[in-house]
Amino acid sequence: MCGIVGYVGSEQASPILLEGLSKLEYRGYDSAGIAVFNEGKIEIAKAKGRLAVLEEKTHNGATVHGTMGIGHTRWATHGEPSDENAHPHISNSGRFAVVHNGIIENYIALKQRLIERGFEFMSDTDTEVIAHLFEYYYKGDIMDAMIRVINRVEGSYALGVLCSDYPDQFIAVRKASPLIVGLGEGENFIASDVTAILKHTRNIYYLEDEEMVVLSKDGVTVYNKDKEVVPKDVFTVNWDISAAEKGGYEHFMMKEIEEQPKALRDTISPRIKDGKIVLDDISLTTEDIKKINKIYIVACGSAYHVGVVGKYVIEKMCRIPVEVQVASEFRYCDPIVTKDDLVIVISQSGETADTLAGLKEAKNHGARILSIVNVVGSAIANASDDVIYTWAGPEIAVATTKAYSTQLAVMYLISTYMADKLGMITSGEYARLISEIEALPDKVEEVLKSKEEIQYLASLFYNCRSIFFIGRNLDYAVSLEGSLKLKEISYIHSEAYAAGELKHGTISLIEDGTLVIALATGRDLFDKTVSNVKEVKARGAVVMGVTTKDHDMTEVADHIIKIPSIHETLLPSLTVIPLQLFGYYVASLKGCDIDKPRNLAKSVTVE
Repeated sequence: MCGIVGYVGSEQASPILLEGLSKLEYRGYDSAGIAVFNEGKIEIAKAKGRLAVLEEKTHNGATVHGTMGIGHTRWATHGEPSDENAHPHISNSGRFAVVHNGIIENYIALKQRLIERGFEFMSDTDTEVIAHLFEYYYKGDIMDAMIRVINRVEGSYALGVLCSDYPDQFIAVRKASPLIVGLGEGENFIASDVTAILKHTRNIYYLEDEEMVVLSKDGVTVYNKDKEVVPKDVFTVNWDISAAEKGGYEHFMMKEIEEQPKALRDTISPRIKDGKIVLDDISLTTEDIKKINKIYIVACGSAYHVGVVGKYVIEKMCRIPVEVQVASEFRYCDPIVTKDDLVIVISQSGETADTLAGLKEAKNHGARILSIVNVVGSAIANASDDVIYTWAGPEIAVATTKAYSTQLAVMYLISTYMADKLGMITSGEYARLISEIEALPDKVEEVLKSKEEIQYLASLFYNCRSIFFIGRNLDYAVSLEGSLKLKEISYIHSEAYAAGELKHGTISLIEDGTLVIALATGRDLFDKTVSNVKEVKARGAVVMGVTTKDHDMTEVADHIIKIPSIHETLLPSLTVIPLQLFGYYVASLKGCDIDKPRNLAKSVTVE
C-alpha cells in the first residue's frame, strides 16, 4: 500500500519523483505529493486524486525546483483522502518533511502529548505525528532524532525524511514495510518497489527492520540503531525494464495473463532435473518431512486460495493433515502450533502485513517456516527458515494472475517432492506427475487460445447484478479465486460456494436469469456437480460450465468452456485461466479501471 520515492543527485528531483510515483500507482492510492529541498527550505506540493492532478498542479514538476526530494502516493487509512491528509507532512517550523508507509499504532497518545507541548496539527493522519516528533527530538543530529523517533513509535513504517539543516542528504528507515535503496552514479534513491527506480539503476540494497540509511549524491551508508555502519550486499535486478511496462497491451492485467506460460516455465524448469524435483532452495530433509505432525498454510486473498488448493493436494498425496487459515485470523486465534509443525506462508510481495505477523506468531511457537514469495529479499523471505521464490517477474496489476499461477506450481512441486520423500507415491506415478507438471505451460497456452470465446461470453453477462461460482474439492478452491477476480475488478457482486452446500441455504439466492458458473473438472465428483447444476437450472439459473474435454455438460449447461485434460491434481492451473479472462473482459466491457480497481492496493502492508 502507498508508494515512496526519494532522490538525491544533480538532476531536478521533481520530474524523477513524479515518474517514480507513476510506476507505483499499481500499489493503490488516493492522493499524491512531493517535497523538494530548494535554496535552504523545503517546498511541498500535494493533491487529492490521481497523480495526474499533481502533475498538472506542478507542470510535471517544473515549478518545484531542487535536486533532492521525497515523494509519496497515499492510500487512506487515518483521515479521508484530501489535500491536507496527503503526504508529505511537514513539521510546524518547516524544518522536517516526512513520507510514511505503514501505521503508527500509538499515534493518538503521541499526538495528545505533542498538542500539550504546543504542536499544531493540520491533518487527521497518524503520519503527521512523526514530523512533529522529529521537531521535538531534534538537537542538531538527524540520526539521533531518527533513533529517538523509532524508539517512540509503535507499528509499521517506511520513512523518508528531509531536514532543511541537511542540504545535501536525507535519511530513511524501515520496519515491517517495504523500502529499498537504489545505487546510482552521482545519484541515489529510495523506493517502495524497484519498478520506481529501474530506469535509473539496477543495483539496490534491501534494508532490514530498523536499519537507517543516509543518502547523498555521492554515497549511501546504512546504520543500525547503535549508529554502527552495517555492511550491505548489492543486489542486481536482472529482469528487463520492459517486464514492468505494458508492451502494447491495453492493461497490465491482460499482459500478465498472457505471460503465465513463461512465468510457469521460469518457476518449474529449473526445479526439475533428470526427471526429479530438485528444491535446492530449501534445507527440508527427508527426516524433517517424516517428522511433520501437521501443516498450516497461512496467507491472504488469492494466496489464501492457493492454500486451499494446497490443502487438497498435500493431504491427498502426502496424507499429512493440513489447515489453511487467513493470516489476519491466524495471528489472533492463539493457534495450536508446535515445533513439529510446518507452516507454509504464501505472499506475492513478501511484505503482506498480516501474513508477516502470522509468520512471526508461528515462529514464536517454534514451528518451521517455509515461504512461497515472489520478491527476493522481502521481509517474509528473510524471516523464513526456507523460501521458494516463484520467479514470476514483476506483477503490476492489482488483481493477481501470474503470481497466483506460479504459487500453484510451487505448491505442486512441494507436494510431489514430499510425497516422494515419504514413499507415498509409486515411481510410475511420480514420473507421470513430473511429466504433467512440465506440460503445464504448454497447456495454459492452449487455454489462452480461447480468449475470443470467453470475450463473447463476457459480452452476454457483463450487466449481471450477481454471479455465483460453484464447484467441489479442487473446483471449489478455484471457484474462490474466480469469484474474487470478478468482484475485485468489475465490482459485480459474486460469491463462490461448495456445490454440495447449495441446498443448505444458498440456493435461495438463485432466481430466473442468475448466472451460475459451474466448475466440473474432476472425474470422481463430476456427476455430483452435474446434479447440483440441475438444481440451479430448475430454479431458473443460466449456467456456464467449465470442464475438461473428457466430460460432457451439454445437457445441463447453457454455455461450456473446455480445458485440456491433465493430471487431476494440476487441473486448477488450467481451470483458473478462463475465469481470469472472464473477469477481465467483464470489467473491460463495464469500463472499469482494471489495473487499479477502486479501494484496493497491490501490496497490503498495513493491518
